[in-house]
Amino acid sequence: MDNNLYIYNSLSRKKEKFEPVNPPFAGIYVCGPTVYSDPHLGHARVNIIFDILYRYLKHLEYRVRYVRNITDVGHLENEESDSGEDRISKKARQEHVEPMEIVQKYMNSFHRNMATLNVLEPDIEPRATGHIIEQQEIIKILLEKGFAYESNKSVYFDVEKYNSKYKYGILSGRVLEDLISNTRALEGQDEKRNNFDFALWKKAAPEHIMRWPSPWSDGFPGWHLECSAMSLKYLGEPFDIHGGGMDLLFPHHECEIAQSTALLGRQPIKYWMHNNMITIGGQKMARSLNNFITLDQLFSGSHQLLEKAYSPMTIRLFILQAHYRSTLDFSNEALQASEKGFTRLMNAMEILDNLKPSGESTSDFGSLGKRCYEALDDDLNTPVMISHLFDGVRLINSVNDGKEKISEKDLELTKELFRIMVYDILGLVKPVDGAVDDELTGRVVEAMLDLRQEAKDNRDWATADKIRDALTAAGIKIKDTRDGYSWEK
Repeated sequence: MDNNLYIYNSLSRKKEKFEPVNPPFAGIYVCGPTVYSDPHLGHARVNIIFDILYRYLKHLEYRVRYVRNITDVGHLENEESDSGEDRISKKARQEHVEPMEIVQKYMNSFHRNMATLNVLEPDIEPRATGHIIEQQEIIKILLEKGFAYESNKSVYFDVEKYNSKYKYGILSGRVLEDLISNTRALEGQDEKRNNFDFALWKKAAPEHIMRWPSPWSDGFPGWHLECSAMSLKYLGEPFDIHGGGMDLLFPHHECEIAQSTALLGRQPIKYWMHNNMITIGGQKMARSLNNFITLDQLFSGSHQLLEKAYSPMTIRLFILQAHYRSTLDFSNEALQASEKGFTRLMNAMEILDNLKPSGESTSDFGSLGKRCYEALDDDLNTPVMISHLFDGVRLINSVNDGKEKISEKDLELTKELFRIMVYDILGLVKPVDGAVDDELTGRVVEAMLDLRQEAKDNRDWATADKIRDALTAAGIKIKDTRDGYSWEK
């Protein structure tokens, strides 16, 4: 197997050649969503990035097992202090439904959006609630080894005890002594020995709906423990790659390393990969900051920051035109540039399908593939790889215009290269017939809904109802929101 792939390992803070633990097998675990609201642009980035990794490793003929979990319990509002309400339980309480209704609703939304973005399904998609027994077994071992302690019928990981044998903070660079000095004043105000200890099992308060029996209490597992249990169950140890967003590096992934190392006596993951954040106006886009744009809003254009609706493939190309370790700043200008780039790329693909050889090649078509693979091998450098593809687009257009010549061999190699790079690895999808009409329809619907909103603002209820009824009759489903409206066919 010819493999020159180098990836940046967040643990060593340098690029390393990808050499799997047990070739030709390769194992990837990526932290999936906590399903309590609709997916946003940040979810698109992490899942598209690791979709590219999955696709490329398969292209390199590795036998890949890709595990991406669903967090459906245990993710509390305050991640660093292990406090606050469970995010899913809180949403269920607010909407007066069962927590599993919230999970199902937003898991369906997540799957639908990922399919629209042409993100391949993982090989295994475990849910935290389906692995309570495995998590309890890990807790028992950590208690036996002295790395955990029971307090008020909850169980916590003893970071200070762990640090006396191993080293806490190897991923994030956090120094335990600094954490101790910064939190010492808070000791005694919590059932934890130290404020930086983290929950392995939490006793459920009387009003807490999601609970399971355990040797310690009726309660629920800690968020960090879930991923250790599921990754080790399905990938064994050690395994190759653990991925996720940069926002998970601390405390989530740091705590994963600590509890897994304490359990096994060694760090069970060879490479850690983290994609950077999406920003908007220089500020991190996040649900907690209330500045996020959901994927459905992007596809429909129904957000005040959007000038228009954007197709899923425009979003996909927009994300891939920045390196995954760099920040990606949202703007309508950038999205519209990606939209034009996608159109150019698809037009070139169509020209290429119909192109005929025209003699000896007058340009070096052969080096194009080498440059594309070199970019991918350099820590999945998709923006550089895409720039090489656009060099190829210019050559294809020149051949089509009669300004360049291409031999039969180079033509076949170029067709194969573009098919692999554009469809198989980048995961872009050719627009179906009628896509242009769909975009035009979308713009008309948006214009009518803007008129309806204007009528509502003017208390012209008759006109607003007339527009709504006409759109409903045409098969458009409208939902009024605090920000205005959303719609779908």
